[in-house]
Amino acid sequence: MDGLAASLTVLDYAAVAVFGATGALAAARRKHDIITFGFFAAVTGVGGGTLRDLLIDAPVFWVARPEYLMVCLAAAVAVWVFGGGRGRGRLLLWLDALGMAAYTSVGAMKATSLGAPPFTAIVMGVLTATFGGVLRDVLAHEPSVLLRRELYVTPALVGAIAFVALNALAVPLGVAGLGGFLVAFSIRAGAILFGWKMPGFPGRPPPED
Repeated sequence: MDGLAASLTVLDYAAVAVFGATGALAAARRKHDIITFGFFAAVTGVGGGTLRDLLIDAPVFWVARPEYLMVCLAAAVAVWVFGGGRGRGRLLLWLDALGMAAYTSVGAMKATSLGAPPFTAIVMGVLTATFGGVLRDVLAHEPSVLLRRELYVTPALVGAIAFVALNALAVPLGVAGLGGFLVAFSIRAGAILFGWKMPGFPGRPPPED
């Protein structure tokens, strides 16, 4: 169990830092001040994990451990200092992909460690991975990740399923978590590099009023 706790902690901090950076980068695109950078970073960094913990009736992870918020603020400062160059949008995409993949495994692993059934663990993986990005886009007045046909929720779903499947095969939880991360990140990377999309509904669009 100590190995699981260590794996969860490392992935959790990494996901919070990366997602916090994406929140700060979104603030940078809107040319907000440093306070807004920190707010965007904190909301994005801990948003998905907060929703997960509330739904599985677990103590909200950052309330007793404010260092998670400090990691978000450090990410915001780093973006403020170093994130002013070109390619900011591309960096946001790749950091978001890393954060999404890490949080997919973190969410599913934590739910599993608390005794959640497999389907619930998959849902928690998806919600943990995507909710912070949704909040970020709402705050930054950007098109929501959920409304894009480019693959975003799908990588999280497949990654969470991969974790649950590996766990059912008695693969060590840390290895299963890494497997879920790699699956989610690989699919998201393919979407970024090659424009992979889910097929849309084949019906005609509704007529204009």
